[in-house]
Amino acid sequence: MRELGCWQQLSKTGGSRREHCEPHRRRMGQSTSTFRRSKASFTSPVLPNEGEHNSGADEPYDCTSNLPDECLSLIFQSLTCADRKRCSLVCRRWLTIEGQCRHRLSLKAQSDLISVIPSLFSRFDSVTKLVLRSDRRSLGICDNAFVMISARCRNLTRLKLRGCREISDKGMVAFSGNCRSLKKVSFGSCGFGVKGVNALLNNCLGLEELSVKRLRGINNVAGAGVELIGPGAAVGSLKMICLKELHNGQCFAPLLSGAKGLRTLKIFRCSGDWDRVFQAVGNQVNAIVEIHLERIQMSDLGLTALSKCSGVEVLHLVKTPDCTNAGLALVAERCKLLRKLHIDGWKTNRIGDEGLIVVAKSCWNLQELVLIGVNPTKLSLEAIVSNCLNLERLALCGSDTVGDTELCCIAEKCLALRKLCIKNCPITDDGIKALGTGCPNLLKVKVKKCRGVTTEGADLLRTRRALLVVNLDTPETPIAEVNEGGAQADAVEFPPPRLQIPTLGIASGSTSRSTSFKSRLGFMSRGNLVVCALKRLGSRSRSRND
Repeated sequence: MRELGCWQQLSKTGGSRREHCEPHRRRMGQSTSTFRRSKASFTSPVLPNEGEHNSGADEPYDCTSNLPDECLSLIFQSLTCADRKRCSLVCRRWLTIEGQCRHRLSLKAQSDLISVIPSLFSRFDSVTKLVLRSDRRSLGICDNAFVMISARCRNLTRLKLRGCREISDKGMVAFSGNCRSLKKVSFGSCGFGVKGVNALLNNCLGLEELSVKRLRGINNVAGAGVELIGPGAAVGSLKMICLKELHNGQCFAPLLSGAKGLRTLKIFRCSGDWDRVFQAVGNQVNAIVEIHLERIQMSDLGLTALSKCSGVEVLHLVKTPDCTNAGLALVAERCKLLRKLHIDGWKTNRIGDEGLIVVAKSCWNLQELVLIGVNPTKLSLEAIVSNCLNLERLALCGSDTVGDTELCCIAEKCLALRKLCIKNCPITDDGIKALGTGCPNLLKVKVKKCRGVTTEGADLLRTRRALLVVNLDTPETPIAEVNEGGAQADAVEFPPPRLQIPTLGIASGSTSRSTSFKSRLGFMSRGNLVVCALKRLGSRSRSRND
């Protein structure tokens, strides 16, 4: 009878609640089930095979034990690097799976790395992308450690070395012999030279991208009988070559002229005469699509040779003072597929309206135009915006001839323009207001260091076109003050001095010392002010008491 009474009481309380909750659970797609709660600790939901694994009732069950290793590795690959490190500390199984599914590894290439290479690469045995960085202040890895890594990572496809000065030609020869599947290689400030690069080109037949920056072994080669680089067995697969800050970059001439499938050529701040190299490249390589040239010694002869690559779509000429309108015009006439053109004239006035008009007449597919240190007038800009109907991005920086007239012409006739950047040009609010009625597809306008443009003009443009993003960076102009005699004196109003606490870790050297000294001086002056104020209050209270 007692059990019957208890059951009736439970049916009156819990039963009604259960019946009340069942419709809601069915609506949410949940099934009605009972959970056993423990006051001591929380237990995970009961799985079908939980009874076989757990002997105790309150022991937690590992829900990931039924997941295959492949599924768990896919989960780890979608996490960030920090989260993957935390997951590897959960259990031994997670540690093993996380190491097996890691394909990219970045290491500090110090001399003490050789002691942990066997254990490190036995855990990460599936690495295909390897980055080794060494600091100038510390001793980097040697050839032995470099070869040990190659013996355990034979499936590498990408390699990046930075500051590995202790790696010589012997180490590079052995490494390239073990890792023959490399496709993308980048070197910077390393110790090997011509022999190491030639071994890489001969052993890695599928090499597609090669980037070389400040190789010490190449820079030391000088005089007669200079050893050249290339072409090598990988010359047929190379698609991108980038050379940066090399004193003897001309030793890559056989490689550049032999890479028949080369599509991207980038040369930055490499000394020497490059006209002869480009003449050989133009005669033998016709598949180049993208060319970046910055601060190199070349003239119109080099541009004429490169113009033979009629499929060029992207051309960057940055601070090449010997290039003139004649070379640019010849490139524009032959490379009619040009889509992006960047010119930094370095304010030499050797490239101007004459060359840009030829670009406007020949390159109808032009979508992006950046002119820095070039002085175009309304004549050339009107021709460009009238003929290049697909022009979407335009940047005019450091030009003394781009004013309100030129900007009004752009606003009136450049219908496809989406992004406009103007920097350090003599424009005013009148030119900015013209953008409010022109360029119907314009999405973003960026104005920097243009003294004639004020915040009122930018606000008016925002009111006329609410969806247009306007970024205005107005320079600080001096405010004129009127003296008692009536004369005006240019002066700048400074805000009242405030105590500023310097941010740690930003400045270094003398700057950090000066800022710390100023901050200490500020705190000392603040303490003196507080002491003086307290003394005054004390003297006042004493006088009142007296």
